Amino acid sequence: MADLSVQLGEMSFCNPVCLASGTAGYGPEVASWYDLNELGGFFSKALTLEPRSGNALPRVCELPTGMLNTIGLANPGVSRFISEQLPGWEELKTRLFVNVAGSTADDYVECCRRLEQAPRLDGLEINVSCPNVKQGGISFSADLGDLAALVRRCRETTRRLLIIKLSPQVTDIVSVAQVCADEGADAISLINTIPGMSIDIGSRRTRLSTGIGGYSGPGIKPVALAQVYRVARAVSLPIIGIGGISSAADILEFILAGASVIQVGTYNFVQPDAGRKLVKELDQLCHQLGIEQLSSAVGTVELPVTTA
Repeated sequence: MADLSVQLGEMSFCNPVCLASGTAGYGPEVASWYDLNELGGFFSKALTLEPRSGNALPRVCELPTGMLNTIGLANPGVSRFISEQLPGWEELKTRLFVNVAGSTADDYVECCRRLEQAPRLDGLEINVSCPNVKQGGISFSADLGDLAALVRRCRETTRRLLIIKLSPQVTDIVSVAQVCADEGADAISLINTIPGMSIDIGSRRTRLSTGIGGYSGPGIKPVALAQVYRVARAVSLPIIGIGGISSAADILEFILAGASVIQVGTYNFVQPDAGRKLVKELDQLCHQLGIEQLSSAVGTVELPVTTA
């Protein structure tokens, strides 16, 4: 067997396979299919300070190369999560993270403050793709000053591993990632969904209630790989790779591009036991390729040899 253990900064993972936020609920939804302890980590569905009912139906649309969603951050709020869901995490051994979202910087900070007091939690993943309502609805990642202030305040609020989940909808992803590093983030998640739309030509209506939603799945993998590759070579923060992963080969591509850990998202809807399946396939693939220690492959991709 290959050694699949990896490091995210100073934190160790038994393997790089984690379940992405919003694709596996808060844990029990997946636990009926397999033991979450077989995974490197688990990222909860997004939490906000107050409960949210989310957007109107329809809010999910399947596509040939992925899916669109406009869930709208539906969640029970951080207080109910702490009282109702978090106790079930205490017996898990896998790395556990909460995805935090909000409409204002104060929302994020208060969420972090409350979660800081909670037991059995390894870290926080801050979703900066959410709209900053005090700045006209643009995402926090769209303004480097707003982003810097938000990361700084979250860093001051928590001692746990602080991960910033970035949107690909920026002019220069390297500059955005560098701000996160400068303000004390421990790691970067790349990438979040990208905007997309689908139209029913018979009814002439969009297939999502909001028209445009977040596109995820195999179709965005090349975009995600490019973002990981660029940031890994320019910013001294470990990276969590996300985007269209549905095979062990996909995982290894992200590792070679520079990710230390990966998250499986849309594939969970196709294959309910995707996490366990991918861990086994990754071990087999590493054996076939002669990779004895997966961590040694992080960021080792090379450009092809060119000829005149």
